[in-house]
Amino acid sequence: METESEPYVRLATLRQLHQVVAELNTARSLADTLQTVADGVITGLGYELSAVNLVRPDGDLVVAAVAGSAGAEALMAGRVGSRASWERRLSMGERWGDLCFISHTEGWVLDDDDVPQWHTAGPEPRFPDEWHPMDRLFAPMYTTANGGGELLGVISVDRPRNGRRPGAWGQEALQMYAFQSAIAISNARLRANMQRALVRLERDQQALRASEESFRQAFEYAPSGMAVAEMGGDQHGRLLRTNDALCRLLGRPASGMRRYSFSDLVHPEDIGTLLRTSAEGGRAELRLARRDGTYVWVSLRNSVVADTADGPRFLLTHVEDIEERKRHELQLAHRASHDSLTGLPNSAELRARLGARLCSRPPGSMADAYASSGTLSTDPGGPHGFRPDAKEPFDGLDGFEGAPPPPFDHHVHLVAPADGPADDGSKGLAVLFCDLDGFKSINDRFGHNTGDAVLIEVARRLTSGVRDGDTVARLGGDEFVVLADGLGTADAQDLAVRLRNAIIPPIRVEGRAVRVGASFGIGWASCGMSAEGVLESADQRMYVEKRSRSKANRRAAG
Repeated sequence: METESEPYVRLATLRQLHQVVAELNTARSLADTLQTVADGVITGLGYELSAVNLVRPDGDLVVAAVAGSAGAEALMAGRVGSRASWERRLSMGERWGDLCFISHTEGWVLDDDDVPQWHTAGPEPRFPDEWHPMDRLFAPMYTTANGGGELLGVISVDRPRNGRRPGAWGQEALQMYAFQSAIAISNARLRANMQRALVRLERDQQALRASEESFRQAFEYAPSGMAVAEMGGDQHGRLLRTNDALCRLLGRPASGMRRYSFSDLVHPEDIGTLLRTSAEGGRAELRLARRDGTYVWVSLRNSVVADTADGPRFLLTHVEDIEERKRHELQLAHRASHDSLTGLPNSAELRARLGARLCSRPPGSMADAYASSGTLSTDPGGPHGFRPDAKEPFDGLDGFEGAPPPPFDHHVHLVAPADGPADDGSKGLAVLFCDLDGFKSINDRFGHNTGDAVLIEVARRLTSGVRDGDTVARLGGDEFVVLADGLGTADAQDLAVRLRNAIIPPIRVEGRAVRVGASFGIGWASCGMSAEGVLESADQRMYVEKRSRSKANRRAAG
């Protein structure tokens, strides 16, 4: 009867196995899937106890689900067994296909390892296939069939309801169930990973949207100018986006700004500063053009941003209005270099301008000797612009036999015109030292206010009488200096006469007319002299001219 009923038993078992396998794929989470695996052993395979041991990322196995006994679940759930202990177990006992059966006769050596277990002692089996409470049966779960692939976990089973060790059909059913459980666990893990990835993606997208919104608000509502420009390519530097503050600063609409780059808007004198500014972390102070044609001083600060890790890069530029600071700096610089009363360059600025035109090499040095000897050549075939067949200008002079020329420094050397009554036609930098005659008596008689007014008017008349490129400076007191380049001896004398005649007419101050005269001394700036030496020379000539005019006036009066 038992032999005839065997097919019916297998069919019933197969139906139960099909049902529990179907339930494996309905679980909604990994935890639900693991518990369904443990429950399926009880409902579908005829065991009273089961546990699912899941491999952790570190390789050890944790008891992830227990079914059939609340006591066993309380004792084992969440506990961990080492990978080494599990590998030892799976290498012992009898191999039933992929299953591992360890009889109570040899399993006692496992009582003290770290794998969680619930086995209790019991009497010896009464017949060969009777199940003993200390028997152990493990069903490893692999990623591929027939024990191949990665180990996902181990199903532990105990207490068959019929009290017997499983036969061939029971072993095959448990082995099939373990493989289907491995598939279900892998799918559950995949779903869990996808869900976590989706959650992270959504969180990242939310963070990105929040970051973009934060950037947009910070960009749009920043109190100072902001701009985003292309970086690299043919359109490098073209403005892609500008905020309201920058548009207001430059008086241009946002739509119009997109036609420009900063190189289109920068002042021509500042284009070099812009080009020298490095892309990332670069800073520059320069002038940008407003729509009305005026310029405003700004500070540019650049940084590089990218849409994504490997996406296109853009240049984010912060534009700060520094017009007031620059104006204040220019005012301070002007006050430091200009006379507070007349507005003319002061003594320090005069000496600085004069010193910038002078060098320490006097006329007649080696460079001038080379120039006058004709050794210098415009023939590109000669090395360094020298004619190879030319005679060295210093040959024959002690210490200068075959001496090479000094390096050319692009400095235009100043040479004073020949001193004498005749004008030889040479030009130079004339230094006219002016001292007012009769100013002290005006200052003493009418007071300092009148004296200041006279000085201001004299400064105006001197400035009106010179060319745009000339310098009129107040040296101090009633002394003025004029620097006029490119003049010959006669030109300098004519200029001194014109300026003296411009000063002589009456100056009206507070309803009264006052007069001052002027004495001029003409000196010449020449390389090899110091600025102080040039001024002293002109000052001495002025006193010579003042004394000669005083004697002439006394003779005329006598």
